[in-house]
Amino acid sequence: MSEEHVKINTEFIKLEALLKFAGTVETGGEAKIAIQNGEVKVNGEICTMRGKKLRTGDRVELDSQVLIVE
Repeated sequence: MSEEHVKINTEFIKLEALLKFAGTVETGGEAKIAIQNGEVKVNGEICTMRGKKLRTGDRVELDSQVLIVE
């Protein structure tokens, strides 16, 4: 499992935007499908909300990739 720290300069970033920003998915459509299919975990729990607000310290998992918001 690869782990990547993603630094944001705002108070929060939406889940769908984080997946695109980090390059985990190529398009917003891909992000939408992965999230709706229950493939994405936020802090260890499956999350199906594309607009979920992620803040510093949140951990996102998709496939074998882990993103940590900084």
